[in-house]
Amino acid sequence: MSIALYYWPTPNGHKITIALEEMGLPYRIHPVDIGAGDQFKPDFLKISPNNRMPAITDPDGPDGQPIALFESGAILQYLARKTGLFGGANMRERAEVESWLMWQMGGFGPMAGQANHFRIYAPSIEPDPTKLAYGQERYTNEMNRLYGVLNTRLADRDYVAGPLSIADFAIYPWAIHHERVGQNIADFPHVAAWLERCGQREAFEKGMAVGAELRKPIEANTEDAARQRAVLFGQKARS
Repeated sequence: MSIALYYWPTPNGHKITIALEEMGLPYRIHPVDIGAGDQFKPDFLKISPNNRMPAITDPDGPDGQPIALFESGAILQYLARKTGLFGGANMRERAEVESWLMWQMGGFGPMAGQANHFRIYAPSIEPDPTKLAYGQERYTNEMNRLYGVLNTRLADRDYVAGPLSIADFAIYPWAIHHERVGQNIADFPHVAAWLERCGQREAFEKGMAVGAELRKPIEANTEDAARQRAVLFGQKARS
């Protein structure tokens, strides 16, 4: 039976497609167009109450019963436990994997998102560059620090937690976009080598390509762009 992956081709979505490809698990894609607001549809909220993708449903869950999961880190851990792959072979390895997975979930991913927002999206929303300067500098600098942490970690190993793991699956789709967050990858040679090493793996290549045709560029300063920004950045609590 196939895992249903509720997905859009973003770094968080790519984490799961890479994992599924590396683990050899059958899956089918259910596109969730986050720019169109699909993540707020009632049926999706039953699976992902935080209205974020990715999410999965596994018809062959614990005790053979179906299960639904949301949050990319939780999904990766579940898949690693389900298959016995890429989660660490013993308690010490699992601790390393989970530490670096949480590093991505709590720091590298969110900070990259903020840097990307202030550098790429915000200039089309706020015409006064002086109002954006602090946010751009703050998050660009933080990404520089985090790339430095990753570079140091990779100085004496091929993958972040030792053997290839779900930590690599989580970090790679964000780290590959170094230019968007204002980083010169030449400053981080160990990260550059790791990106090349991962990118040469067939499963990474396939996982990163899933759903590429779904994303269509939208010209800035159009009604479509304004509508998409409102969906992505203008949400408040819903009753």
